[in-house]
Amino acid sequence: MAEFTRQRGKRQEDGGLGSVLDLLLANARLVLGVSGTVVLAIATLAVKRLIDRATSPRDEGDPKAEQKTLEESWQDLALIKATPKPSKKQRREDLSEPLLPPARPLVPGEAHEPRVCSAPLETPQVESSPPCCLTLQEKLLSHYSSRLAVPEAQASFALQLARSICAQLQTFLRSKCPELPFGSLFLSGPLLDGLGVLAADHVHLMLPVVLNTTLWSLIPGEDTVVRNPQYWMIKRTDLEYFPRGRSPWDRFIVGRYLSSNALNETLHKMLVASINWPAIGSLLGSVIHPVVASQELKLEVKHDQVKLSITLFPVVEMEDKVLLAAPPEGLVENLWLESFYRAEISKVKELDAGDSGARQHCLRILNGVCKSHPALHKLSGSPLTHVILHLSATSSDWAEESLADRFQQVLEELVGYLERGVLPSYFNHKINLFCELLEEEIDEMGFMLYRAISEPELLLKEE
Repeated sequence: MAEFTRQRGKRQEDGGLGSVLDLLLANARLVLGVSGTVVLAIATLAVKRLIDRATSPRDEGDPKAEQKTLEESWQDLALIKATPKPSKKQRREDLSEPLLPPARPLVPGEAHEPRVCSAPLETPQVESSPPCCLTLQEKLLSHYSSRLAVPEAQASFALQLARSICAQLQTFLRSKCPELPFGSLFLSGPLLDGLGVLAADHVHLMLPVVLNTTLWSLIPGEDTVVRNPQYWMIKRTDLEYFPRGRSPWDRFIVGRYLSSNALNETLHKMLVASINWPAIGSLLGSVIHPVVASQELKLEVKHDQVKLSITLFPVVEMEDKVLLAAPPEGLVENLWLESFYRAEISKVKELDAGDSGARQHCLRILNGVCKSHPALHKLSGSPLTHVILHLSATSSDWAEESLADRFQQVLEELVGYLERGVLPSYFNHKINLFCELLEEEIDEMGFMLYRAISEPELLLKEE
């Protein structure tokens, strides 16, 4: 009787524990979701099995039964460990699904059949360790080597092709216009100087216009009609003593001034209509054609190895000034733009040679960033060079290990200049290099660079 009472009490305890577990499973889905409920159900099943084995009479001395019980325990443990954990996304989706009715409570003494999983359990995937965080210095150097390094063979071939076209154009001009004292054509631009190049795809072709200094003089930019110190006028002097025709360039005079527009128009007609570019292209194994619609003097060159754009600039060198036939847009046609490119490159290289600095690295990275960014492309080239030259006057540490600090400092300086709307030229403080930017462009550039001061990596992302 006592034994019966003990066994009955044990069954009641088992039945009460089963009811509690069933109630938990019935409401677990609302809290844990489907995946969480599966985990809880498997764990509960394993616990109940352990309880059943602990309370059921054992076959003492039966080694097979003990071995079977031990194997079932390992299976239960492996089942719990192999169950994947639910993700946050899965839990959110589980809450949106309709609730199922709670499972039917088990009758005390009813056999508890385990749920059989038809699909094999997946091996839990080991999460890969996150990549190590790079410093800004490392990111800048990586960006420099991966995106800005033009293959030497490609650059060499592009320059060789440009020099061949230059020689053909020189021969044509001397035979077509022997009366005009053009100087020897020469190449210029970032591809030759190694600064600001993303690809070997653009070259400047400089055409010297040789003037007799006794017949021509320069009018400062402040005295021109645009009141811009960066634009100059070239005036024909002493017409009373040396009348028109004395200089071969008199045919390009408009109102006693040498017209950059008139010279460009004449050269444009030659490039488009007079030169046999198909024959020259065939000789050089390429296709060459002038850009008819462009106001600039441009040639597009296609070769199997490169695609090259060549821009021709008539240039006058007088009184230590380098003036390009690149007038501003509008009705003014006699203006010549003062170029500081040669002085800029020379000064940056001179400073780097003096202290083994990284100014050229910094400038090339900034040029690459600005050229590839739609909002910043007008900052590339001369403005960035002048900011670095201004900064070099106050910051002396330009070693390569300080590249990240100088890069951020250039960004801060640029934001300051954009806030004022004025970037003075390093060589002539009267010249504002931002004078031709629109207010909307300045605002957009300033906003982008202001964000980049605290997060410079924004500028190094692939476009």
